[in-house]
Amino acid sequence: NYPLSLEGALKLKEISYIHAEGFAAGELKHGPFALLTKITPVVVIATKDATYDKIIANIGEIKARGPQVIAIAEENDTEIEKHADFVLRYPSNSNMLSCIPIIVILQLLAYHVANLRGCPIDKPRNLAKSVTVE
Repeated sequence: NYPLSLEGALKLKEISYIHAEGFAAGELKHGPFALLTKITPVVVIATKDATYDKIIANIGEIKARGPQVIAIAEENDTEIEKHADFVLRYPSNSNMLSCIPIIVILQLLAYHVANLRGCPIDKPRNLAKSVTVE
C-alpha cells in the first residue's frame, strides 16, 4: 500500500497542484500528525492484510485531530464504515491484484480534484509526456 500511496500523492501533485504525501501505516507518528487540521482531507488505503488493524488504529488517531478520512477499501469490508467518513470501494480479489483497482481509484480521485479546482487536466504545467535519457 505504501507504493500506491506514493503514486496517488504524485498524481494529486501533478494534475491538481495540491501538496500530498504518501506514508506507510507505521510511519504516521513520526511527523505527519503535526500537519493535520480540520480542513486536511486524509485518504487511507485500507486493504485486508497484515496492516489492517494498524490502519484502523491510525484512522482513529487521525480523526481525533479533526480531519475527514476517505478510505479506499474492499467492497465486502463492513468494518471500515465504522471508522471512515467516506468509503471508496473496489472489488474483492486477491491481495496481489488489489493494486490495480486501487490505483485507478487514486487516479480518478486526482482527476476529479483537479477538475473541481479548474486545473488544466490534459496539459498539466511542467510535466513532460516522456522521459528524456541523456
